[in-house]
Amino acid sequence: MNTVNNNIISSSSHSDSLNSIKNNFFDIKLCVFDMAGTTVDEGNLVYKTVRNAINEVLMRAGKSDKQVSLELCLEYGAGKEKRNAIRDILDMIDLSDADIESLTDTAFAAFKDSLTIAYSKDTLSEFEGMSELFEQLKASGRNVVLNTGYDAKTANKILTILGWSVGDQVDALITADDVKNGRPAPDMITLAMKQFNVDNAQQVLKAGDSGIDIEEGKNAGCGLVLGVLSGAQNEQQLVEYSPDAVLDKLTDLKALI
Repeated sequence: MNTVNNNIISSSSHSDSLNSIKNNFFDIKLCVFDMAGTTVDEGNLVYKTVRNAINEVLMRAGKSDKQVSLELCLEYGAGKEKRNAIRDILDMIDLSDADIESLTDTAFAAFKDSLTIAYSKDTLSEFEGMSELFEQLKASGRNVVLNTGYDAKTANKILTILGWSVGDQVDALITADDVKNGRPAPDMITLAMKQFNVDNAQQVLKAGDSGIDIEEGKNAGCGLVLGVLSGAQNEQQLVEYSPDAVLDKLTDLKALI
């Protein structure tokens, strides 16, 4: 059970948020970070690609009156395994269950094809100072794990584009392909704990840019669960999930190391 006081600080006082978690951060042995929007800067390209894929298949199915917005995709898809994200987004518009299932499969296939093209050195970068944060965390004796709702192929392509590798910048990469249950289930965090022999979830920090990331961390019983404002969702949306703190960006953690 998370023991940190869940007093969320306003966006004007995120430095106070850092101070509020300082004592708990001292005990952290394993840091589990989301990818897109948290450690990887891609300007919400993944959710723009989700939106475009859904709208394309809706048009092809003669349902062009049911187009979805980027805001809808961010609200109901952020942080999730991408097929589940597409299904949940489609579930928010007026469609039959049969249509939702068939359109989900078609849109997911279109999404994967489009994302392969969309992600490149021109559209992806690490957030400034991220590699340095990883290095400092590891030098302090903490393990750094990336986890993601992406499939393994996409996640590894991102690492290649960024010049990151397991065993160098990060200690492990865990994807939706590696577990039975995706977010908000705690499976990816639990797997990371097993890999690094961490028995006490209070020694785990989980950070992400979506409410689903926060739910995942809480479901795992993490000692610190943080939201960041660098990606999919805004502070008002993140606060609804009661993280221990909301940071402007993940690299603000450097102040605690």
